[in-house]
Amino acid sequence: MKVAKEWRLGSMGDTKILPGSRHRSPLKRPIWIILMVSFVSLFLVCAYIYPPNSDVACFVFSSRGCKVLTDWLPPPKRELTDEEIISRVVVRDILDTPPVESKNPKIAFMFLTPGSLPFEKLWDMFFRGNEGRFSVYIHASKEKPVHVSPYFLNREIHSSPVTWGAFSMVDAERRLLAYALKDPDNQHFILLSDSCIPLHNFDYVYNYLMHANMSFIDCFVDPGPHGNGRYSTRMLPEVEEKDFRKGAQWFTMRRQHALLVMADSLYYSRFRDYCRPYADGKNCIADEHYLPTFFNLVDPGGIANWSVTRVDWSERKWHPKSYRAQDVTYDLLRNFTSIDMMTHITSNAGGEELLQPCIWNGTRRPCYLFARKFYPETLDKLVTLLNF
Repeated sequence: MKVAKEWRLGSMGDTKILPGSRHRSPLKRPIWIILMVSFVSLFLVCAYIYPPNSDVACFVFSSRGCKVLTDWLPPPKRELTDEEIISRVVVRDILDTPPVESKNPKIAFMFLTPGSLPFEKLWDMFFRGNEGRFSVYIHASKEKPVHVSPYFLNREIHSSPVTWGAFSMVDAERRLLAYALKDPDNQHFILLSDSCIPLHNFDYVYNYLMHANMSFIDCFVDPGPHGNGRYSTRMLPEVEEKDFRKGAQWFTMRRQHALLVMADSLYYSRFRDYCRPYADGKNCIADEHYLPTFFNLVDPGGIANWSVTRVDWSERKWHPKSYRAQDVTYDLLRNFTSIDMMTHITSNAGGEELLQPCIWNGTRRPCYLFARKFYPETLDKLVTLLNF
């Protein structure tokens, strides 16, 4: 007879002994890695603040020399010139000052023309019945205009000769703005040519512009020869190539932006001196670059980057497409008023098309209020078709 074994606390007979855990030494910190990272970080900070100037110092770190450092180090911030500091103070104060509210807000229609306005009859129809809501200013650069509408009588300002492509075009624009700003009721300013026509009635145009939260100034990057290829390094340091812009000159702008243009002397002088036809071997057209670049620098968020004046550059020539009497149809005008996508064409080989939706106060809307270039022979058909 087997006798049962007594089980007692602490008995090891039937208990398997598990192997004990190994002794682990405390984890040592990789001191040498920390020291190395600290040294490299200190070196990069010093190289950023005090960049190496000698070839020997550069080749210590790379056989390619200093360029390999400048390729990936962020550019150091330069000290602003006195003129830039003054300009920024003036811009800030103008933009931060609430616009003076007018009891009778008006739109200033500013016509830049060599002489008489061939579409004055059409504009007379457009203005009729809206007296007190607009002002007219005419810069006639070659001869005194002959008028057929009372709205244009005695509205000429002091004018000077204007040459296509020359800086005199910018001076004429500023002169028109200066005269229009004398009337405190003028709250929005439109630059128009002698070949421009309205596409909508006055109420539509008035509400579109007066209720907009931006100025309609054309602005885009053209990396081609007729864009950034016109840039001159003599504009440095105030105007860098990355900030250089292009756009059509036919703007509409709010009063605050018109005041900014009048107050500017810094960027005005740079374009006057270094953006001229055939200066430095470049054919720089100031009226296509001054305002787009200026507003890109001082208030890029305050402009729409497209113009409300329709111009067709699809033929990709020195001048935009012009319209004869046989070209003017109801379908043509309806097409103009339904376009809600802006197209910019660069001057690269082949011409790249840059598409941009026309956003008005956060809503996509048709882009255009006006159009050009129309020959005088189209007047009668336009009067019939538009019938304001």
